[in-house]
Amino acid sequence: MTYIISKTCVGLKDGSCVDVCPVDCIYTTDNDDQYYINPEECIDCAACEPVCPVEAIYAEEDVPKDEEEYIDKNYKYFNLER
Repeated sequence: MTYIISKTCVGLKDGSCVDVCPVDCIYTTDNDDQYYINPEECIDCAACEPVCPVEAIYAEEDVPKDEEEYIDKNYKYFNLER
């Protein structure tokens, strides 16, 4: 399991999640519209979830149905298969 950053992060990129991640597995570039969590590096500690000011972070199995596209988007960002 990993955590997924969903659509409410798009355009916001607050960065609170990056500050609390103990393994530095949350990435973005200046050209990206949101942050992404590397599923191969995430240790499932959930530290990022409660600090997100827009509640954009979910455990993969808890991503709302209307935001499931962000699961694939996250994996593709790291060139990974689900």
